[in-house]
This record gives sequence, structure tokens and C-alpha cells, in this order.
Amino acid sequence: MPTLTEKILSEKSGREVRAGDIVIARIDQIALQDGTAPLAIKQIRDVEVEIKACHITHFFVDHASPSPRKELSNDQKLIREFAEECEADFNPPGEGIIHQIMVERYIKPGDLAVGADSHTCTYGGLGAFSTGMGSTDVAVAIMLGKNWFRVPESFRFEIDGEFSKGVYAKDLILKIIGDLGVDGATYKAMEFAGEGVRKMDVESRLTIANMAVECGAKAGIFPSDERTREYLSKLGRGEDFREIIADESAEYEKEFYYDLNDVVPMVAKPHNVDNVVSVEELEGVRVDQVYIGTCTNGRISDLRVVAEILKGRDVRRGVRLLVAPASRRVYLRALEEGIIKRVVEAGGVILPPGCGPCVGIHQGVLADGEVCLSTQNRNFKGRMGNPEAEIYLASPVTAVASALRGEIADPKEVL
Repeated sequence: MPTLTEKILSEKSGREVRAGDIVIARIDQIALQDGTAPLAIKQIRDVEVEIKACHITHFFVDHASPSPRKELSNDQKLIREFAEECEADFNPPGEGIIHQIMVERYIKPGDLAVGADSHTCTYGGLGAFSTGMGSTDVAVAIMLGKNWFRVPESFRFEIDGEFSKGVYAKDLILKIIGDLGVDGATYKAMEFAGEGVRKMDVESRLTIANMAVECGAKAGIFPSDERTREYLSKLGRGEDFREIIADESAEYEKEFYYDLNDVVPMVAKPHNVDNVVSVEELEGVRVDQVYIGTCTNGRISDLRVVAEILKGRDVRRGVRLLVAPASRRVYLRALEEGIIKRVVEAGGVILPPGCGPCVGIHQGVLADGEVCLSTQNRNFKGRMGNPEAEIYLASPVTAVASALRGEIADPKEVL
């Protein structure tokens, strides 16, 4: 009987498929951002064919948002003009991060989605099979509305228990990546299930699915359930809900078990995401900058817990706290709830919705020898714009606790 992955790819290809099969499948949603879209557009313009899938194609200006250089501005102009020409969806600077907006507006359980960005796997938090592709492959998807896939084998992650105080979804996925390694799930689908998943809110699921690619996975995917229905309903999209779950007798290549009660606050050390240890082992490491945001942890639930901890406290002198809401919707909600005011009063800086510091294009670039503790998904050498700096990864709670102390700190101390 089929896994979640096999079930979705069977539906989209019109035949029953299993792991290892090669399929041509109909695509529901296509997403590109300003770093990857120009190449796809140039590829399309070089081929004289009818473009069939502009109506499901979404372009985002989020990496250089707003643009800091004329070269990037020209790329963004190219994207805007192409989107207008073929009547595709275009999201200008300020709308937010590609993956956040896709889950807010477009992705439905059971969808097959592709994107010219490796963290397209985020959408698995809503029960979609979503994966990143190269710009040329995505250009083919835009032209044809379909593409070929090799159906990946699936790993099943049985999640039990509940998170302890100060422990969040980011800690769980860092723990898993540390256990599997950066290539431990290469071209596999990571499927999550169990009582712990049923208790987990959708924004936590999105964080976990977002980082599935950090251990090589083709996709990270959760079943859709009442939590999914509630999330979509709050977005005004309740009609988009459908239940999709793996069959009980589905066959998996490997199975893993995690008890959330055993997970502790984790940190990934420079310069690899699988270089993971507990916060306890790193307490006292100086930080110069703390960044809270990105497609991994810039959602409203992340900002709420940050604001709660900052109440009546100030960021440590000498530490730069940068906070970037993941979308315009999140930004507005944070304004309404007083979150932005609290961050600014504590000494933090609010950045526009976008990817900014995470990709080192502008804003938040580190100086030589500086250390940043970030809620992003990658800490590769030079990732934030300076190969002479160091990046540590952690949850928003660990990040804000560290901003208050000026060094990596156990979040339990501030909760």
C-alpha cells in the first residue's frame, strides 16, 4: 500500500506508482524567486513553444528586497515584465518570502509543487509533495505544466511525546539532521507521523519540512489532519482542505523513532548543518549578532515567543538583534499584537519581509571574525556574506535568550 509520497505522485501521474518508478506528473503550483527566476525566464525565451502553466506560476522578489544593486534591479525588472507578459502571479518586494506566501495563499494538501529554490520542501508541512529543482527544470514545468520525477523511497519518522519547556520544532529537526548527516536522506522522502505529529501545530511542521533538504531529502511531508484544516481556515482557505495520509500498511525503506520528551535545545555549529550539539555544550560562546526570521522561523508563532521573552528586558549591549517577519501578513499581525514595538523597545532592528541576511545579499552582513546565532536553515561558510565569520543555528527561543546574554544561552533561563 502507498506511502504519502507514492499516493500523491500516483494521483498526479494518473497511474499507480511505487518508489523507483519514473513518472510524468501534472504539477499544481510552481514558484520562483529573484535569484533563480532570471535563468528560467531566459531558457523559456530561447525555446519557441506555447507556455501552458503561467496560471499556476508565482514569482517572488524576496532575496534582494528591496534591491541594493542595479544588476539585481535589472533582474527584478526582467521578472516583473515576464510575469506581466504571460499573466503569471508577481509578488514585489515587501510581500514576503516565497515559501511563506506559498503556504499562506496557494498550497493545498495533496498538491504537487515545484520551485526553483531548495527549500520548496517547506510545503510538505501542509501535506503537499513539494521539491526544489534547477531553474531549467522549472522552466520546463512552466512551459508544459508537468515534469518527470523518479518516485523517491520514503523514510518514516514516528514522533511521540510532547516538547518540553524551551524545546521547539527547530530543535527536533536539528537533532534529526545531526543523527542522519547532511547526506543521510539523499533523494528520499521524509514522512512524519505519530502522536507527536498530531499534537504539533502546522507552523512547527513547516519548520521541520523546510529543513528536510538539509540531510539531502527530496521532500519532507506530513499527513493533513484537523490541525491542517484549522490552519487553512484561519487563512480563509478552509475549502482547500482535504485529508491525505499514508496507508497503515505502507512500506518504507527505513523507520526512525523520536520521543519529543527526550529532545533538548540544539545548536548547529559552523560550518555544516549536521554539526549539531546541545545548547548546554556551547553555553558561553560569544555572539555579535542574532538573526530571527527566514522561511524557517519567521512566522507569527516564532515572533510571539520572542516578544514574550523580551518583555521588560533589553538586548545585551554590543549585540545586534535583527528580526524579519516572513511575510507582509506576518508583519501586520506582529504590528497589531505589539510584537514589533516590543522588539524595537528592547533594542532590536526590524527588517522588511524577505531573505536579506540569510543569503548575505544585503543587510546583516557580518564583519571578519564575528559570530551570528541565526534561526535560518544553513550555516555554510560565507552564507551570510562573509566567509571570515561564523554562523550558528538554533530555535527562536535559544536565539533571543542569547541576544539577552550576549552569548549562546539555554532558553530555559529566560522562560
